[in-house]
Amino acid sequence: MVDALVQPLNRLAKVPQVTFAFWMVKIAATTLGETGGDAVSMSLGLGYLLGSAIFAGVFVAAVGGQIAMRGFHPVVYWAAIVASTTLGTTLADFADRSLGIGYAGGSAILLFLVVASLFAWHRTLGSISIETVSTPKSEAFYWTTIMFSQTLGTALGDWTADTAGLGYLGAAAIFGGLIAVVAFLYFRTSVSRVLLFWAAFILTRPLGAALGDFLDKPVAHGGLAFSRFAASAALLAFMALMILIFRQRAAEEAH
Repeated sequence: MVDALVQPLNRLAKVPQVTFAFWMVKIAATTLGETGGDAVSMSLGLGYLLGSAIFAGVFVAAVGGQIAMRGFHPVVYWAAIVASTTLGTTLADFADRSLGIGYAGGSAILLFLVVASLFAWHRTLGSISIETVSTPKSEAFYWTTIMFSQTLGTALGDWTADTAGLGYLGAAAIFGGLIAVVAFLYFRTSVSRVLLFWAAFILTRPLGAALGDFLDKPVAHGGLAFSRFAASAALLAFMALMILIFRQRAAEEAH
């Protein structure tokens, strides 16, 4: 009885509530990951390997800062998301292009890693719901899964746009349509909300990859040929504006 009185009715997670604004910022972050990753590895001429090493350091620092926080802080959280998506861009490009694995092979390997990470997370902690991300162990699984999903999304986006020949807008339409299907299932069916969340979360990355490439690739290749740095700055400004206007709160787990 005493324990019930002293325990809180709910426990705040260290990730934001899933709202429409969350998805808008997430798509902008994944698009920024594509333009930002390409800006460092291609525009600056550092290459995929060195670019990956730089972003890996940023990612580790950002996630370390996120885990060290006692609660949810939007700026810290989204900094870690952007770090994961830029690293995902350069890692996927390094594996697919420099190592010659190819988009299909890279996508298959990364899909396996995403599923394996979710499986290990569920087996260890009993849930993969984001509302339970409130301890260092759950955060470790959360960010590992995100890292794999962001890298997978880059490979999927490039595979659909390039290998499948659909182009950047065609690929964006495909993944945007799949996200719409997930939204329909969320609002109209009783399919697991946790599974639908992760499906949408993963799909936003290839959508962002296609949109990012559309913004900065040459016109002859189907893009708009915007400066990668200018596009990245505009996306970052959009994210900051959305975070300021739509105040995000931590997700909470009811007991």
